[in-house]
Amino acid sequence: WELLALKPPERFNGLFEEFPHNLRCFLGDWLEAQPWEFINNTSDSFCAVQAARLLTAMVDMLQDLANRNGSPGPILQVTANLENRYRREPLKLVDAVKRILRGERAAVQEKFQHVPLYVHRQREELMFEFNLQRLQYRVQEIQALQERRKGAKKCLGKPVFHSIHNTFSNSLQSLQTLFLNTTSELEEAQKAVLARLMIWKRQQQLAGNGTPFEEDLSPLQKRLERLVDICFQLRIQLVAFGGELQSSLQERLDNIFNAFIKNSFLVDKQPPQVLKTQTKFQATVRFLLGPHLLKSPHTSFMVTADIVTEKQARELTTNPSGGVFSESSGEIVNNTAPLETTATSNACCALFKNMLLKKIKRCDRKSTESVTEEKCAVLFSVSLCLGPNKTNFHLQALSLPIVVIVHGNQDNNAKATILWDNAFAAPNRIPFVVVERVSWDDMCETLNQKFMAEVQTTKGLLKEHYFFLAQKIFGDNGASPEEFQQRSVSWSQFNKELLPGRGFTFWQWFEGVLDLTKKYLKEYWSDRLIMGFISKQYVFSCLSNAPVGTFLLRFSDSEIGGISIAYVTCFQDGSTQVENIQPFTAKQLSIRSLADCVLDLLQIQILYPDRPKHEAFRRHLNAETPRKSSYVPAKLKITVDLPSSVPAPTLQTQVNPMSNSNLNLGITSDPSYE
Repeated sequence: WELLALKPPERFNGLFEEFPHNLRCFLGDWLEAQPWEFINNTSDSFCAVQAARLLTAMVDMLQDLANRNGSPGPILQVTANLENRYRREPLKLVDAVKRILRGERAAVQEKFQHVPLYVHRQREELMFEFNLQRLQYRVQEIQALQERRKGAKKCLGKPVFHSIHNTFSNSLQSLQTLFLNTTSELEEAQKAVLARLMIWKRQQQLAGNGTPFEEDLSPLQKRLERLVDICFQLRIQLVAFGGELQSSLQERLDNIFNAFIKNSFLVDKQPPQVLKTQTKFQATVRFLLGPHLLKSPHTSFMVTADIVTEKQARELTTNPSGGVFSESSGEIVNNTAPLETTATSNACCALFKNMLLKKIKRCDRKSTESVTEEKCAVLFSVSLCLGPNKTNFHLQALSLPIVVIVHGNQDNNAKATILWDNAFAAPNRIPFVVVERVSWDDMCETLNQKFMAEVQTTKGLLKEHYFFLAQKIFGDNGASPEEFQQRSVSWSQFNKELLPGRGFTFWQWFEGVLDLTKKYLKEYWSDRLIMGFISKQYVFSCLSNAPVGTFLLRFSDSEIGGISIAYVTCFQDGSTQVENIQPFTAKQLSIRSLADCVLDLLQIQILYPDRPKHEAFRRHLNAETPRKSSYVPAKLKITVDLPSSVPAPTLQTQVNPMSNSNLNLGITSDPSYE
């Protein structure tokens, strides 16, 4: 409503013929927060009850609004008209409101090209609450029919009217139909809540790449608890009913309960997805139905963690009751933890605080696969005794894929494997199969999300950045941005094939930029002082007609983890050219900040396109507090030493910022730099 409240009423001509526009304004957001669209079946008594309830709630709200208003007359008149029109047929009110809300949703879609996410979330919550109330209503209907049936049964042996025999027969048929329908409705509710749980798990995996993630499981836990209660109530009524349907319905209810139990055991806090041997790590598993079913005090149940290979993980999907493998894949120290309920958070968890992967047994790999492409996982398992029948459950939860490394130099390639898997894994896949090729648009979205998360910035990549990245990964400087959008990129192009003329892959280069920006350039990037991912050709197009001393900052194309300054310089004959200073790396930026380096260099004055460098970089200067000392103060500075004889103008000439010594900050010419 807040998105449409300011729109003129004539925009919604035809929507408010039965339901006055001023009444819509009075009700505001409240109207959207009710389950109008789910009241569909006019022959269903529950829908009729809900329609009457909504009408009463609407009248109560309007009367309360009138009491708080200085001029209650108009509101009371509208309220009276509403009651007179719909009290006998409240379902007509539902139809009128549904037409209005559909029209408003279409207007939002037209204005924003999509319906905001919070609207979808609100709709999902309304649908669950509606379905839950319907299930509760059905159970009450069953209880009432059971009582009527008992009363009729007592009278069957007595000389009574024939109608009693009909009542007993009709109630029997009604109960059978009601049990069947209610069980089907419970199965549908189960599918919806388990689908929401799968969405949570997928979002948790995407969060490994930096996607924002609402990790609070409390709402899902409450949904599961309420549906399990319905399942128990229905089971009790079914036992009291007996009959020929009992066996088949009991089996369906058992399947529902078992699915709730098995799916509510999950990994709440994932172990690190790049895991180094002999390094401590943590993880948390959670049993969502634990607080509800394991009443305190309960037997202490121990959860066990084991490392499993991709092959073993696949075996678990085909044989979930398994779990004891013929051979060990590795050894985790401190791999058990108790499943405990915390009263303050109402969460039943097992916290593994000091696990350590002592050793790992590698699998046979394809000749083209490296050790950093091998995926495994941590399998968490526990045995519980639950439910009214004290059923034994062996619960298992598999972590997200993990790449195990033994040396730090494997970290970069392992991260690439995990990034690709997190981004492009399909729901309900066979562990841990992932596509070999994805669209360039999907790749751009992944790189952008990873960059923003790692750098911790709200400033993402721009169109010109994606264009340069496409040129780099595809090795094609002739295609247009639109042509790149139609292409797909393979895993090999991402992190197996070396870039043309380079000794590293696309990901190794991109991750180097990530690391440099995260450690030394975050504020500059967030202030858009760095153009970053642009080609030398793009630099030349920007600077070729710019005044002498104009400069910009770009990430090095030829060196991992470097940032270069490109600037316009002048020859003695008055001609200009674009020069590139050899990239500053983490080593140099740890000695002197980028702002200090920029302000040191007299050759550069204007940040492209027209911003004085002192204005742009002033707030990033390192303020050094003088310390009392017997020494004469000294200060490091960057300089550029151009050769006395400048060659004839070429497109670009390179200069070296650090010469041979890490503390000799004079910059000399280095023609070999590309």
